Amino acid sequence: MTSSPARWSPAKEVDVARRQSGPPKPYKERPEGTTQDTIRAEGVVLEARPNTTFMVQLDAGPAILAHVGGKMRRNYIRILPGDRVVLEISTYDPEKGRIVYRK
Repeated sequence: MTSSPARWSPAKEVDVARRQSGPPKPYKERPEGTTQDTIRAEGVVLEARPNTTFMVQLDAGPAILAHVGGKMRRNYIRILPGDRVVLEISTYDPEKGRIVYRK
């Protein structure tokens, strides 16, 4: 038996195109005036709602709707009514927040 010649495949052409894409792009730094647009607050979970959302009573007074943050969701950290939690509240919509830590 003789070996057959190498055949053309689209995957090889894509790999070549990726290698010839040019020099890496420089890192873009944030401008000096930017900040994180969130407020950190603590509160107590009042009730669990559908789709991993919770009503949280803040220590400062109002009750807001909050959802579970990404790393807490990824690591399956469970939250029950009565738990103390740390929230990040957006300055754009202070009625909603993200739970980032369970105490």
